[in-house]
Amino acid sequence: MPSSAQTYGSCAITGKKGSMPLKPAIPGQLTVEVSLPAPGWWNGDTPESMKDGYEYCMAANIAWRAGLDKVAVRNVSWDALIAGQTKDYDLALSEASITPERAKVVDFSTPYFDSDIGALVKSSNQVTASNIRTMRIGVHQGTTGADFASNVLKPSQPVKVFPDTSGMFTALAANQIDVVLTDTAYSLGQAANSHGTMKVVGQYTTGEKYGAIYPKGSANAADLNHIIKAMADDGTLKMLTQKYLAAAWGQDPTQIPYFKP
Repeated sequence: MPSSAQTYGSCAITGKKGSMPLKPAIPGQLTVEVSLPAPGWWNGDTPESMKDGYEYCMAANIAWRAGLDKVAVRNVSWDALIAGQTKDYDLALSEASITPERAKVVDFSTPYFDSDIGALVKSSNQVTASNIRTMRIGVHQGTTGADFASNVLKPSQPVKVFPDTSGMFTALAANQIDVVLTDTAYSLGQAANSHGTMKVVGQYTTGEKYGAIYPKGSANAADLNHIIKAMADDGTLKMLTQKYLAAAWGQDPTQIPYFKP
């Protein structure tokens, strides 16, 4: 069993403790799954080192409102997560776009974040809306970016599919690919951590949104949705965006130009 982070870290807590009690998968704790790394969303490379971040602090606030004193974080593989292959957890927060295909095997929460596809390149590369189709494009297996590249953008060269994000970003740094197509939010986080070597040159609108993943048929789905909606309505999610994402990205995602596919 993956090891767990067990506190609220440095997260600011809002709302009333125990206002929406849950029956968690493991008594006394909120068990949350994620596929790390995810800077800005989860600030820490392991469950043990987790301190804060948008989704980690979102989980902490959910636990607080559910009356649970502990957040247990599990780092799991992305493929297992979206395939519904993991067990004994309450929810997953891992920048997962809500799609009909995924909803066949897992349940999704009410949306909590808009998701577009960003084009991440090396800062020295001249990639534009007009030439991106001729570039060597890399994507993370099983993501909406992978679907978009193959089925919408349709570049002239075969799309390079990576089983994990670390290999994908390493390939970009090593000039083995020219562009990474992944969520704008995730792309901006990587660019901010690249010490100026990478940048997001554009993005594509998708209309997709992030949702928490629940085990199929979760008895807690309605109550968790109620908590997430309350956090949206009372400004908690907006606070998390400003505190963690804007700082991690170093820029406003709405200022990234939109490309037409």
